[in-house]
Amino acid sequence: MLSYRDGTAVAPRRPILRVLRGSHMTPQDFVLPGSFPGAAHWLGLIPPDAREIRLCAGPDFVLERVGTRREIGVLAQCLLRRPWRFVGALYERARGSERRYRDTLRGTCAVTLLARFDAWAAARTLPIPLAPANLRIRCLILARPGETAAVAATLDALQVQTHRPEAICVAWEGAPPGTPDARAVSLCWDERAGPDDLVAESEALCLLRSGDVPGADALAFLAQALQGADVAYGDAVGSDGRPRLKPDWSPDLTLATGYPGRPLLASRAFLAASLPAPLGPMAQIELALDVAAVSGRAQVVHVARLLARTAADPLDPSARASALDARLKGPGAPSATSGDSAVRLVWPLPDPAPAVSIVIPSRDRLDLIARVCRGVLHETAYAPIELIIVDNGSTDPAVLAHYETLRRDPRVRIRIDPQPFNFAAMVNAGVALASGAVIVLLNNDVAVLEPEWLGAMVRQACRPEVGAVGAKLLYGDGTLQHAGVVVGLGGRAGHILRRRPGDTPGHLGRLRIAHEVSAVTAACLAVAREKYMTVGGFDADSFPVDFNDVDFCLRLGAAGWKTVWTPDATLAHLESVSRGPSVGAERARFEREAARFSDRWRDVIRHDPYYHPALSLTTFGEDLE
Repeated sequence: MLSYRDGTAVAPRRPILRVLRGSHMTPQDFVLPGSFPGAAHWLGLIPPDAREIRLCAGPDFVLERVGTRREIGVLAQCLLRRPWRFVGALYERARGSERRYRDTLRGTCAVTLLARFDAWAAARTLPIPLAPANLRIRCLILARPGETAAVAATLDALQVQTHRPEAICVAWEGAPPGTPDARAVSLCWDERAGPDDLVAESEALCLLRSGDVPGADALAFLAQALQGADVAYGDAVGSDGRPRLKPDWSPDLTLATGYPGRPLLASRAFLAASLPAPLGPMAQIELALDVAAVSGRAQVVHVARLLARTAADPLDPSARASALDARLKGPGAPSATSGDSAVRLVWPLPDPAPAVSIVIPSRDRLDLIARVCRGVLHETAYAPIELIIVDNGSTDPAVLAHYETLRRDPRVRIRIDPQPFNFAAMVNAGVALASGAVIVLLNNDVAVLEPEWLGAMVRQACRPEVGAVGAKLLYGDGTLQHAGVVVGLGGRAGHILRRRPGDTPGHLGRLRIAHEVSAVTAACLAVAREKYMTVGGFDADSFPVDFNDVDFCLRLGAAGWKTVWTPDATLAHLESVSRGPSVGAERARFEREAARFSDRWRDVIRHDPYYHPALSLTTFGEDLE
């Protein structure tokens, strides 16, 4: 067991523990929990042949305790918490699966459900010394009639800030109360006002609503983060009592949900250059800030620290969609609609619609290749397509006969490539034959469920700032198979929320809308052909079978293109049904590719910007580590 703390609140990096084993074994890396909201604890199984333990951490890392627990005690705790997992752990131990045994015990004894956040956070909250920031901040509290008690609660919290605000103002929607609180200047919200009226003579604006209760260090953290940035925001507990553990800056998610929310600190220069004049209704000021930050490509910083308890937001999804649609104007801008308690952004399709080349690597399995080809050719609404099958040496006569039938369709091309299996090379070979402006990679074990899937992916792939686009994939029983890849999950990379119900909304409602992720699976991936070629396609030398898709997305990101996952394209995926699990030599090959991936992308493994450092990398759910 390790207990430690870290004062880094902006872009924190998780520590990594490396165990060096016997001379012929690959070092074993463990990605440890992030220090949120100040302290962290790690429980892990150190193998008996360990000969050296190394720790990689940041300059503010402090290791406070090292201890051990007896295996029998951990097993007993597992039995008490989750009896069925106890049985599973004993089974994995008996069959010699060290990794599954370790992760079963960790997932039971060292992970807490998000619903128990308050107790979990209370045991980990530590004061962090902060260097003083000489930033003159004006706090603006937005209030509606009858909210005098809520305003008083917010003012109470501002009085004890370690970074004292230069000025505090309460803007009322309507006339201020007859006897306003003397601790702040009260005025009536003016829809005709401009950005300068928000910040007055100060250097930065902290936006709050009546009833928000910022922690004592909230302004200090935000002021420190704002140095060199335009906007800074922190984590919070919402009006429903649930934590809002926010990702780093995610523009698409911001437009749809307004997740940065409050507390939020914006620089005077950003407000003057980006906010519209007049400002408009008070209820829409947060939305106006969101749109300004996205459209102005602002430098936005996330403070991974619980900074406030916040009141309810004034705009429901329907009102937000209507207001957002009125503000999103110009060529290439999306339209906004509301449905399923979420705001959906619909990006325009180029006119004429671009041709799409769908590349399917395959071998034998008539049931699979026949189903996916039928879905693409006859059950997909998007018209300008070509289908390229890269066959890895099928010998099944029924499959070869089916190919002859497919060749009668002018939209189909088939390449026979009976080389040793190299998935990445097969993909690259298929793309080399493609003529479409957009490439879609599709596994042979994927099934089309609805006709509009391809149009939804192409709309995203045609955006100038987007690289790879991933789809929502479901197992045969309707549970989630793919809702985006978290780098670091499981130690390297994994699919978030696997096996959860297909309609799971996800933390902050993310799974209801298209949003940024670090990577998506090549089981269904769209990308502009030009961008594919610019980064050199899949790395067939380093990642012939596994991690090639994640590596590809991360290289797109390094080149300046973000990856987007969208639930508007939903398909079924029987994951790796045509390959089966990796065992023996295949498992050894997997471990070699995993080690290469870890060496290349260790910084992202330590901090996936779209996955909060408090969330677990051991389980595939949104649990607390």
